[in-house]
Amino acid sequence: MSAGTPKGAEVRAGHPARGLLVAAVLAATLAGCSAPPAELERDAAQQLQSKVLAVTEAAAASDTAGSLKLLDELVVGLDGAAARGEVSFKRHQSIRASIEAVRADLTAQQAAAAQAAAEAARVAAEHEAAAQAAAQTAAQTAAEAAAAQAAAQAAATAVPPPAVVVPAPAPQNPAKGGKAKGKDKNG
Repeated sequence: MSAGTPKGAEVRAGHPARGLLVAAVLAATLAGCSAPPAELERDAAQQLQSKVLAVTEAAAASDTAGSLKLLDELVVGLDGAAARGEVSFKRHQSIRASIEAVRADLTAQQAAAAQAAAEAARVAAEHEAAAQAAAQTAAQTAAEAAAAQAAAQAAATAVPPPAVVVPAPAPQNPAKGGKAKGKDKNG
């Protein structure tokens, strides 16, 4: 751990159970019930440990918002105990650093969960849009096929128009009439 790194900072970079590990660090910080009375009085330690347990249980249940709320209550309890002289300044600062490490971890988990939910919603929206486009294409193809089938059926059942017979002109006989009649008898 580097000099400026708060307790539990390395744990935050890990896996989903990192909130529990950081809470365990916080619990270990409070576990000094046998500490000299000047550091942390026994009653204050028990009250703070019960609040740490509540934070840990909420984190284990993946209730990030509840964990953060309980963490706020823990801070109020810690500050109250310090104001009553039940926690030394040094011990107060140590516990407070652990609380802030847990808070940072829980906040990161909450942000990651929100990002994952947003990504899942985006993917679902894309799938819905693709499904709608496919349904629209299928409906259009079905409509075109139905129109083509109706046109083919109409063509098959259509009555052909009656045939119109135009009489051919009668052939003219050159020996019976026309210009032949007007021939000269002389020649």
